[in-house]
Parts: sequence; structure tokens; C-alpha cells
Amino acid sequence: MFSKVYSAAIHGIDALIVSVEADVSDGLPIFDMVGYLGSEVKEARERVRIALKNSGFMLPAKRITVNLSPADVRKEGTAFDLPVAIAILVAFGHLPEEYLKDTLIVGELSLNGNVNKVNGVLPIVYSAREQGFLRCVVPAENVGEGAVVSGIKTYGVASLSEAVELLRGNGSKLPGEVDVKQLFAHNNKEDLVDFGEVAGQIAAKRAIEIAVSGMHNILMIGPPGSGKTMLAKRIPTIMPELSFEESIEISKIYSIAGLMEQKALISRRPFRSPHHTITTTALVGGGGVPKPGEISLAHHGVLFLDELPEFQKNTIEVLRQPLEEKSVTIARLNASYKYPAGFMLVAAMNPCSCGYYPDRNRCNCSVNLVKRYLGRISQPLLDRFDIFIEALQMNYKELQLQEKQESSQEIRERVAAARKLQLERYQDQNIYFNSQLTPRMIKKYCKLDAREQSLLEEAFIKMNLSARAYHRILKVARTIADLDQSERITTKHISEAICYRSMDQKYWDN
Repeated sequence: MFSKVYSAAIHGIDALIVSVEADVSDGLPIFDMVGYLGSEVKEARERVRIALKNSGFMLPAKRITVNLSPADVRKEGTAFDLPVAIAILVAFGHLPEEYLKDTLIVGELSLNGNVNKVNGVLPIVYSAREQGFLRCVVPAENVGEGAVVSGIKTYGVASLSEAVELLRGNGSKLPGEVDVKQLFAHNNKEDLVDFGEVAGQIAAKRAIEIAVSGMHNILMIGPPGSGKTMLAKRIPTIMPELSFEESIEISKIYSIAGLMEQKALISRRPFRSPHHTITTTALVGGGGVPKPGEISLAHHGVLFLDELPEFQKNTIEVLRQPLEEKSVTIARLNASYKYPAGFMLVAAMNPCSCGYYPDRNRCNCSVNLVKRYLGRISQPLLDRFDIFIEALQMNYKELQLQEKQESSQEIRERVAAARKLQLERYQDQNIYFNSQLTPRMIKKYCKLDAREQSLLEEAFIKMNLSARAYHRILKVARTIADLDQSERITTKHISEAICYRSMDQKYWDN
């Protein structure tokens, strides 16, 4: 007898519907699985056979053939165990096939018949809804992330027997439910850090506010203990709250990576801070079974690279293309996988090996040693930063000041107002932030009067700027004007934007 059950395979951050076909016939008692299978899927034969036995389903000695279609797409992971078992039960007549109408099934089986959690349930359920399925059967531990998708019923099962009873229509099991509004309201009250805790560093705070308002990449330079990491960790607290669409997109990535940690939805801006020993694959994604890397896990949030010169040069150089494209494509022999990478890059570094250059009272590094240290960062990568800011060493009086510092909420309100202007301005341009402006768009939205043109020309010549640096100054000036709620870019805005570009001249052109 022949049967068909629907499941899904992860492809990038989406899911591909897979038909699990089972055929039972007379002949030698052999269990074959075909359909371009990875090693984990091939091993499903033994897991399924023993799980069926231990769940009380005694199968006669027959020839069993299971095919996972389409056969030209490689199937990886353990999520096909449960649909394979159900397809075999249908083929043997333990379940009527009509009970499986408009149903998609995923889950890993233990030898005792329990259903274990799998990665990628959120994109699977999302794709199932798009393909017209009415319900999904998933592991009980994954039901929360599947339930956030409206328009489709998601049922969680803890065992193979429970799945069979559900499909037969026995019992009164209800689909999973998640109150998304309550989830957002609860998580957004959990800020553990705040800009109000940071004393001093007025210039650095201002630069960070501008960077967040236009999603500009920022590099902070300063001695050890000046507060660079402390400032960076508080950046997500001044970013606008996630929309539901953004949250779904981020949650898909985390679901595929297996990082949901019992959460139904990622409702806070990501902050990823990989160690400087990270490999290229871990940073951008890839591997034998492609997985998203840190740059994708930071999508719609912050990627913080502390001690930037300590990273392997070939590792951080691969950031150049994702910073421009806002996505990364992992090419393999049999397929290519595209992951989003729309993150804000925040980096911090010391000005030399000891960290105290140019303070010659504390720094003993030679000029050549300083140049060698700074030279670990290439000019093309430096050009990807819109804003450079110096985090100065704090003195005792600044630390003891009792003045109330601006809270993250106060700064976030100004950022939100600037972001609103950008959304309205670019609603027909398919971009959202000033940092995404193309050269053609810059001519349209960053028009300068003669006085501002003269100031920028003088800076371009004196600072020996590249064309990319010139455009980035204009984009930053546009953001500064938006923070001032000004439609016109004035000399004040241009001057401040130039100042944020002059820091690299101080250190790299000495």
C-alpha cells in the first residue's frame, strides 16, 4: 500500500515542503530510504523502526520503501523521523490517509517513541501556512514558536502514540496559543542596562545617538577602561522597538540556529558580541550543513566587535560585502543559501598595543609599532564605518558628578522621531535608513547650498577623502539634520559629520 505525508526541509531562512512517500509490498523484509539524504536522515531507519516497536505498533515483515521528494534537494537533520513513522503507519493501515489532509508533520523520535525538539519550526510553520496547510504537528517543546504564526493551527505532541491519537481525532487536544502582545509588553520592560548609568562621555553618547538614528556603522577608539564596551552594550536600549514582522524574521534565524531557548519569539533587538578568536564560518555562516553566522544572528540589531585589531584579518575582511549588500550568500555544490545580515556594526579598539597612545606619559609603543597595530585594519574596511569617535579616559571628578544622566528612554524618543522622518521620506524608495542611501539618492535627498558645498569641498581636499567617505559624510549629515527635525542640511550638520570622519585621520594618517 502507498501513502504520502507532508513535512519540510530548511533552505536558507525559509522551508521547502517535502513529500514523505511510503510504500509497503511483499518481498524481503527490508527498510529502504531514498531521496538524496544526509547521514542523519539515513539513520532515521533504525530510530523509526525501534520507536514504532516500543510504541506498541507491531508491523508485519514486509518490504518498506520511503522516498523524500523532491529528490534533487538534499535533506538534512532529524525532523523527518516523525513524518516517516506516520507515513509507514498509514501504509500499513493503522491510520486512514484522509486524517492527514492539509497536515504537515515534523519531529525527531527517540527509541522509546518520545518526540524530541527540532530546529527551524518557526520557518516551517510559516511556510506551511503560505502553502495552504491548515495544521502542523510539531514536538511539544517547539509548539510555542509555531503558535506565533496566525492562520494555521499548531499542535505539540510529546510521543509517537500521542501524535497518532491526535491524527485519529481522538481526545480533546487544543492547538498551541501565544499572546504576542503580552510577550512584547513583558520583554520590553526587562532592560537590564541603561544609558542613565553612564557618567560623562557626552561626545560618545551623541555619536551613538546619531549612529542609531540612521543605522550608521560606528568605531570607538580609546584607552582601556574608558567605557567603550559599556556604551556598546546599551545601544539596543535606544533602538526603536521591534515590529512584529522584524521579530518574525529574527526568530526564523534563531529557530534555524537552535537558539530559541524555549522562547516563542525573539522580541528584543539582538546584540551579538563574538570573541576575537571567532572563525570566518562562525562569523558569516556556512559549515557542512549551512547555518546562519553571527552577522545574521545580529540582523535588525547590533554586531559588536570588541578589540577589532585582534580579529584575524581575513575574518573581518569578509564583512565588507555583507555590510554593503545587507545579506550573505553561502554557495554549495548542490545549492546556495541566502541569509539576511541587516545589522548595525559597532566596533571598539585601543589606539595601540598597550592602549594609551598618544599619551606618551603612559604609552611606550614606538611609532612603527603603533602603525603596525593600526594597520591590522584595512582602509576598505575603515571606509565602511560612517562615524569614528574617541572615548576619552574618565577623570575622578566626572565619575563623582551627581548630575542625572539622560536615560535610554529619553534618547530613544529622539531616535524614533528621526527614524519616522526617514520612513516617510523613503516610503517609495524601498529603503528605511539614511545609511542605505545610494549615490543617486544622495543627490536627491542631501542637497547642499553653496556655503555647505564649499565647506565639504575644503574638507574633501584637506582630508584626502575617498568617494565612499564623501558619501558617508553626507549621509551622516542627513541624519544629524533629521535629529534636528530640519529638512535642510546646514553648515552645522556638515561640520559635525566631518568631525566624525576626522578621527581616522588622527590615527591612521599620522
